[in-house]
Amino acid sequence: MTGRRRKRSTFLPGLLTRHARNGVLSAGTAVACAALVSGCGVVPGTTGDAGDDPITVMTWAPEETKATNKPGMPAFARAYARWVNAKGGINGRKLNVLTCNDHNDSVAAAKCARRAAKENVVAVVGSYSQYADSFFPSLEGAGIPYIGGYGITNAEFTSPLSYPVNGGQPALLAGLGSALADCGPVSLIRPDTIAGDQLPPLLDSGLKTGGHSPARDQRAAEDATEYEGHADLALRTTTTDAENEGCVVPALGDRNSTFMDSFRRAREEYPDVRTATVLGSVDQTVIDATGGASGPYEGSYITGWYPVASDPRWDAMKRVIKEEAFDDNRIDPADAGVQTTWIAYSVFHKVVESLGGGEVTADTVAEALDDGLSVSTGGLTPTLRWRFEGKLASVGFPRLVNADVTLQVVREGRLVSARKGFLDTTRTLENADVNY
Repeated sequence: MTGRRRKRSTFLPGLLTRHARNGVLSAGTAVACAALVSGCGVVPGTTGDAGDDPITVMTWAPEETKATNKPGMPAFARAYARWVNAKGGINGRKLNVLTCNDHNDSVAAAKCARRAAKENVVAVVGSYSQYADSFFPSLEGAGIPYIGGYGITNAEFTSPLSYPVNGGQPALLAGLGSALADCGPVSLIRPDTIAGDQLPPLLDSGLKTGGHSPARDQRAAEDATEYEGHADLALRTTTTDAENEGCVVPALGDRNSTFMDSFRRAREEYPDVRTATVLGSVDQTVIDATGGASGPYEGSYITGWYPVASDPRWDAMKRVIKEEAFDDNRIDPADAGVQTTWIAYSVFHKVVESLGGGEVTADTVAEALDDGLSVSTGGLTPTLRWRFEGKLASVGFPRLVNADVTLQVVREGRLVSARKGFLDTTRTLENADVNY
């Protein structure tokens, strides 16, 4: 039932099909992940009974770094495994979750992927890493599907073994641009990284749909301890039109709070401007910490992938947290990373169920997804179904199958829905001026 999986070969993504990937190729896993022993873990008690091998997957994310950290994702993955196993597993088989800290570093990300190949995981599920160019070669060489990445890199929407559950940064920025089309001048403050370089044309695609000019692109260090100069420049840029209030859009991940500290002090010398950002850079915890209703985010538009955290469609996820991780303060049900991990594991669960009594390997998981399996997520996303050449293949996102976003706003210090339902950004992204 478990069997060793067949290896998949990887050719140019644009020419690859499932049948072409069924060739035999070495996974290139001779180098073990010895350096990550302290950063990787296994859920205890998931070995299963004799003759009943567990299903092994991996979840990775950066932890304890000076930049972006997502400790709730691997923590929730472990909690999900405990919850599933307490209920008898999936199709009667235990779920074994390996976790790995990518340290927000390309070398560590590559080591996590090599360890996944060495451990014969059947999928990497609900993970975050900025270093797709480092980890995808090992995953593709071993034929391991990547289900529900955070959507932070372009490769997540191009690799034939990627199965994203949201529209990533492309959809968030395009949706936010559409919402800000009535602003005066707009300034985007984003990381001076390869991933950050992808953000301006996406925000501009949304602005363009409303007849707005492109945003001022401000690059900033993603691990800075203060952003006084950037805050001042953003305010000078967005207050040039006395008739139309400008908008400042920080998209710095975990460093958004640092930017807003500088921005709060600098804005006293300038006319009023609006602020807006994307979920993942800001959540309810950040809003509370920056003053709630009297803080800089009051009135801000924020785009997210999913319904607000108070929506009853999250009740099942919250039950898992309550039953298996009620005292784990790393797991915040309002965190977009935790939410993405829940959806990714829900997808994986349904894939394994669809295999019935058949073997569960990296090949069979990927083939089930490639063969048109449709997955409902209880209304948290549209029904998910992956085709290699999706609607957005023409602009470099062939694997992007869910371009829906939600528009939220901070009112009286609370993050609430600004409009009912989802906003589909497919048409906006089709017109985006992106070159990858």
